[in-house]
Amino acid sequence: MIRPTAPHTLPSFDSPEAERTHIKQRMAAAFRLFDRFGFNEGVAGHLTARDPERPDCFWVNPFGMSFGLIRASDIILVNHDGVVVEGEWPVNIAAFAIHSQIHAARPDVQAAAHTHSKHGRAWSTLGRLLDPITQDSCSFFEDHGLFDDYTGVVIDTEEGKRIAHALGDHKAAILRNHGILTVGHSVDEAAWLYIAMERSAEVQLLAEAAGRPVSIDPEMARHTRDQVGGHFACWLSFQPLYDKIVAEQPDLLE
Repeated sequence: MIRPTAPHTLPSFDSPEAERTHIKQRMAAAFRLFDRFGFNEGVAGHLTARDPERPDCFWVNPFGMSFGLIRASDIILVNHDGVVVEGEWPVNIAAFAIHSQIHAARPDVQAAAHTHSKHGRAWSTLGRLLDPITQDSCSFFEDHGLFDDYTGVVIDTEEGKRIAHALGDHKAAILRNHGILTVGHSVDEAAWLYIAMERSAEVQLLAEAAGRPVSIDPEMARHTRDQVGGHFACWLSFQPLYDKIVAEQPDLLE
C-alpha cells in the first residue's frame, strides 16, 4: 500500500515534465474521487488543467470514459482550437467550449472543474448564490458568481465566454439550471472546491427543507472565508482525499 508522507507542503518541480506528470496524476485522482462521490452523469462533466509549457493547451478527461476508470495516461491534451494534440480519445465539445474560455479569461488559474453533481444541479435551479450558513460554506462568501441563464448544452465558445464573464475573478460559479463550476491555482484546489461547493449546496438544501437557516454575520463570514477558503487551505484539504484514493486505487497513477 502507498503510504502518505508528512507534513504536506506545496510541491516544487525540477522540470516541466515532472510538473506535467504531477498535474495528470492529480487529475486522475480527482476523477476517481468524483466517481466515488457520485458526480458522474453519463458522459457529462470535465476537469481541465493548463499545461505548464504550452499555455494555449489544457489537459482534459477523454470524452466517454468513466471517471472511475481514468488513469493519468488516459488524459488528453487539447489546444485552444479544440484539436486533440495528445491522446487517442475525442474531446467533449462542451468541455472545450466552456474551459477554453475560462482558461483564456483567467490566466491566474491552473484548473477548472464542472460536473453534473446532484446537489449542485438541484441548487442551480433556484438561481441563487449560496448563503454563509456554515463554516464550510463561508469559503464561497462573496467569492462565487451566478450565470443566470440557460440556453441548452454549451457547444459554442461565445456561451463559454458568457460563463467566464459570470465567473469573473471568483473561485466558483453557479450555472442556473445546469450545475456548479470551480477554478483553482492547482488541480487540488479546483477539485476540493468542487467537492466543498457540492456539499455546501447539499447542506443548504437540507437546512432550508427543515426551516430557516441562520446566516453567519458578513464580517465573520469574510474572516472565515480567508481562513478556510484560501489557495493553500483548499490545496491542503484535498491531500487526505488524494492519499486515500491513491492507496486504494494505485493504478490511477499509471
